[in-house]
Amino acid sequence: MNPIQHMLDEFQLIVLDGAMATELERHGHDLNDSLWSAKILQEHPESIKRVHREYFEAGADCAITASYQATVEGYVQRGLSENEALELIQSSVRIAVQARDEFWADITAGAKQQHRPKPLVAASVGPYGAFLADGSEYRGDYTLSEEQLVEFHRPRMKALIEAGADILACETIPCLVEAKAIARLLKEFPGTYAWISFSAKDGQHISNGESAAECAEWLDEHEQVAAVGINCTLPQYIPSLIQEMRSHTDKPVVVYPNLGEEYDPVTKTWHGTSCTETFGQSARQWYEAGARLIGGCCRTQPQDIKEIVAWSRDV
Repeated sequence: MNPIQHMLDEFQLIVLDGAMATELERHGHDLNDSLWSAKILQEHPESIKRVHREYFEAGADCAITASYQATVEGYVQRGLSENEALELIQSSVRIAVQARDEFWADITAGAKQQHRPKPLVAASVGPYGAFLADGSEYRGDYTLSEEQLVEFHRPRMKALIEAGADILACETIPCLVEAKAIARLLKEFPGTYAWISFSAKDGQHISNGESAAECAEWLDEHEQVAAVGINCTLPQYIPSLIQEMRSHTDKPVVVYPNLGEEYDPVTKTWHGTSCTETFGQSARQWYEAGARLIGGCCRTQPQDIKEIVAWSRDV
């Protein structure tokens, strides 16, 4: 069963969570590391569970796991065995599922349940560029073939699926060849669904310069791709990108941009100013433009998700 369509059959909008890594930093963790939030999976898993809980309490209908930068290759470089790496990757799903189930039991027992769905757990599958930790997920200048990208993604996707994720969040994809590799790999796991969201450089093009419309059109034919969209992109580009994708696919459009600042992958710092209007106001415009899964990426917080929830229960 397609969990996205199943939820949208009853609810007009799926509210995603917000940033994981920058929230962990806000809670005092140092993520200036090539493993980024994947480092915290190993060192402080309870902190990840806490962030998931905060987003559920803010009203999120979906948690995205802390596995974006968690790869077998990355952990092995740190001295872990392949089995230990796979166990850590799977723990990202178990942590999110536990946080979700405890939260759901609490609000059900306390009779505080609003008209909302039981949240999903989406296992984050970051791009090859996230493993490189050099910012190439915002350039897409890979030298790998589609076949090599399939081989890179297979072990982690298999581990996340077997850990019990409801859906895969294949996110910040900078080039169509990587999306093609993921769509091809999904066929090895019948019954598994994923959304594929790209990073974008402007209102019409994903990060490596390919047309967002063409990416949506290519993915439209793949049944296991439950939604297509954009994440970790400047908010001002989102309305145009929604329009570009909606004109070439009937799939639900997912958007979760960052707060408006730009990331320097060399210094691993953020610069510039965040969006002038509130994130919740912007999100309503994205909904009106046609997005049906909306959340936040880097620098967004539970308060931003609350702002979306404040108006979304009326749609």
